[in-house]
Amino acid sequence: MNGLLLLHATIVTVDPDRRIIEDGAIAISGDRIVDIGASADLKARHQDKKVMDCRGKLIIPGLIDAHGHAGHVLIRSIAADTNSMWMRIVTPAYHHYTTRDYWYADGLVSGLERLRAGVTTGVSIISSMPRSDDPVFASNHARAYGEIGLREIICVGPAGLPWPHSVTRWETGSPVRRQVSFEEMIEGAEATIQELDGSADGRIKVFITPFTIVPSLDPSNMSTPDQAVKLTDNDRMQARRVRETARKWGVRIHSDAFAGQIRMAFQDKENALLGPDVHLQHCWGISHQEIDILAETGTFVTHAPPGRSTPILNMIARGVPVAITTDGVSPSRHFDMFQTARLAQYTQHLLANHDRYLLPPGKLFEMITIEAARALGMAHEIGSLEVGKKADIAIINMRQPHLTPNWMVIHRLAHQVLGSDVETVIVDGKILMEGGKVLTADVDQALDFGEREARALVERAGLQAHMHSPGWGQLSRTFDEPVVPPAPPEV
Repeated sequence: MNGLLLLHATIVTVDPDRRIIEDGAIAISGDRIVDIGASADLKARHQDKKVMDCRGKLIIPGLIDAHGHAGHVLIRSIAADTNSMWMRIVTPAYHHYTTRDYWYADGLVSGLERLRAGVTTGVSIISSMPRSDDPVFASNHARAYGEIGLREIICVGPAGLPWPHSVTRWETGSPVRRQVSFEEMIEGAEATIQELDGSADGRIKVFITPFTIVPSLDPSNMSTPDQAVKLTDNDRMQARRVRETARKWGVRIHSDAFAGQIRMAFQDKENALLGPDVHLQHCWGISHQEIDILAETGTFVTHAPPGRSTPILNMIARGVPVAITTDGVSPSRHFDMFQTARLAQYTQHLLANHDRYLLPPGKLFEMITIEAARALGMAHEIGSLEVGKKADIAIINMRQPHLTPNWMVIHRLAHQVLGSDVETVIVDGKILMEGGKVLTADVDQALDFGEREARALVERAGLQAHMHSPGWGQLSRTFDEPVVPPAPPEV
């Protein structure tokens, strides 16, 4: 047999003509799509290929999650009651209590979750605030994705201020604390790029990722105009060094941005972390001026709902390309891109007086396929089903009560399909999951490993108190109870 022939499916191509092919077929040779069209035509032309009968199935491009965080799956729900509590608990845990094995376990579990939801390409920032002091963290995470067979964009770079940054390493079995300078973070990122970029037959890429594009401002919230006034020396130094690193290695740039940061970054015309090689996550509360800057520079934006203060409709109207992402799974999210896109649509409808013509089903689906591929600079390879592109495919079982009748499939994708409806996943022409069964990893073994590493992290960090289940309908802590982040371990 020479490749695969998928027959008798409904195919959502997301090609330039946005074709939907009934009783359609796709022929695959090696890692590429070599033919697409009517089943009767392709069956006659590709008799040498292994046939997969896809009657009652919907074939779509593999989904793309253009912003997520490595480490999240093994700490989900801890400190989940408020965002401020989560940041104060989880960031110290990442920087002082994670081991090399933790990152491999997280890669296995997160990769399997994405795979089973039809996500064939996922961005993974190492930690909530990028951690680049030990390149093995990134290589272990990428190794897991490589073994499963998925595409992964590993994101490493300088953590936010202050510099140097305190971290703890556990390679000896005991905690060893050290201060990591900005230049050491850049060196760690470069080591990761050198080792991983283009590995696993090209499925693994590395982007340079500072925590935010303007480190002197609040790294997780909007800054008012009186706070966002003038770039500091640290702001300019970070932009220059990130730009130099990106040029040296030929990699793209990814970062977070919030109101005030885009306008300030634009003051440094030579090194601003803006442009067609950059995609920025969040962009909460940005002004019309900042939207104009994004449009003028050709910068891509990625959005994780609900994010009600992100003016995504204004950005789209101005020509700024926007994709939808999960932002990882913690403290209370998941890798189901269908439900994530649905939440983005619902939020925008509520903000716009229930105008259901905004973010219509087709546009919504583009934002987790071809628009996400554009944000990653990969639209020539993935994001749609076209001859010559990579054979990254998700197959959905439509023979289910909640998906019957099988018509208006774009509306089905926007309104009813769940990640769990994905039955078969193909990446680079290789079947990774078929009929709901993962073929490239031992799922039970991976989950057992993840469970052990998650509980070991909690024990090292002393987070047991934050794991207690609250009473029904109650918060896991009272409002007058202090939030105590884990202290760095004694060394």
